[in-house]
Amino acid sequence: MMEQKLNYMLNTKNRTSTLGALIQLLRPNHWSKNSILLIPLFFSGSLSISSTTDINSILETLIGIVCFSLIASSIYIINDYKDIESDRNHPTKKTRPLASGSVSRTSAILLCLLCSSCGISLAYLIEVKFLFILCLYFVLNLGYSLGLKNISILDIIIVSIGFVFRVKAGGAITNIYVSEWLTIMIFLLSLIMAIAKRRDDVLIKMNSGKDMRVASKAYNIEFLNLCLILISGVTIVAYLMYTISDDVINRLGTHRLYYTCLFVIAGIFRYLQIAFVENKTESPTDILYKDKFIQASILLWICSFYFIIYYPQIYSIVL
Repeated sequence: MMEQKLNYMLNTKNRTSTLGALIQLLRPNHWSKNSILLIPLFFSGSLSISSTTDINSILETLIGIVCFSLIASSIYIINDYKDIESDRNHPTKKTRPLASGSVSRTSAILLCLLCSSCGISLAYLIEVKFLFILCLYFVLNLGYSLGLKNISILDIIIVSIGFVFRVKAGGAITNIYVSEWLTIMIFLLSLIMAIAKRRDDVLIKMNSGKDMRVASKAYNIEFLNLCLILISGVTIVAYLMYTISDDVINRLGTHRLYYTCLFVIAGIFRYLQIAFVENKTESPTDILYKDKFIQASILLWICSFYFIIYYPQIYSIVL
């Protein structure tokens, strides 16, 4: 009786451990990136619950986020499958389910097929244009995982384009036009994070003597520092130009958006501080979850932007 109970406990523990490893393989902590699909609604001034149409748009966008999360997870699995050997030499990536052996290759393939088929099927029910963008995102990232990530410069550009696809997808779901300014800003912001991540790979190479990525061989600290500073400056200027552009002022009915630049500049400066002073930019998602200054900057930016657009009478009194 005691032996049966012990076996039951061990089997339960093994099943729980396997389930946890499968969930980890999906990288649910990265799903927050897909909340970018809400940006077209937010910037258009339509993110409210004042009508049935607004509620439906929000609900459809949330379903779109689920689709992107499923497709992104399938890409993560493919990427981990392809990088099993190199991940085993990485100081942190060696604990990933496939690299550590906690998930079998067969299970990973089955989970990948399940995620991709569910994501595409659900996207088809939402909007055909959204499905098309989602498929483009999948094909681009598949190419990235299968070899394009080994081409320096192209690797960080592809990562940034992936974020642009997310914004375009959000616009397709809600039938909201995504402006050139918004597209440029999303691309530049994601480029900052991609460059910072490559910078971290080069630092690991300098400390351990091991190349974490093939593309990292074509990078050095001086080049990446220059790129990071350059793109950060361009991003700030692009945001300033966006807030004072005639098109935005006429469409949103306010000229006060430039006040929100304060929080954008603060957030970018803090990210540069993390990169240059603390040398901790391997995972932008971890920074988003852990850094209080970044979180406060984003929250204050969202609140200020929201009130300026949706409650202009409040700001017209104070500012």
